[in-house]
Amino acid sequence: MAHDWMDHEAGPVVRPYAMTQGRVAPSGGDFDLVAFVVATVPDLAPGVALQPEHHAIVAAAWEPISVVELASHLDLSIGVVRVLLGDLRSAGLISLYEPPAASQPHDVDVLKAVVNGLRAL
Repeated sequence: MAHDWMDHEAGPVVRPYAMTQGRVAPSGGDFDLVAFVVATVPDLAPGVALQPEHHAIVAAAWEPISVVELASHLDLSIGVVRVLLGDLRSAGLISLYEPPAASQPHDVDVLKAVVNGLRAL
């Protein structure tokens, strides 16, 4: 018997909204895509009621990794990773470190100098 949700080459197909229970925004506020993620625990206990993707994030973030690299490494969409990171951050299982440039407004004079330099080429 063939099922619509089963792809014999790829395995079971899970929609992104199923991984996030329909949520599209991370809990606890937004963060930059180039922010670094670091796990605060070496590994989650088997009894912790989190999804396999949460466990994969903690395992991959034992050393600092950016949000974008994490999504690529786990082959998940960036939206799903952001929601799952929000869950882990709320549970105190990860820390997020945003680079200083991401949290400060851009200096207009520097941007103008870059544009003028590009025009000079």
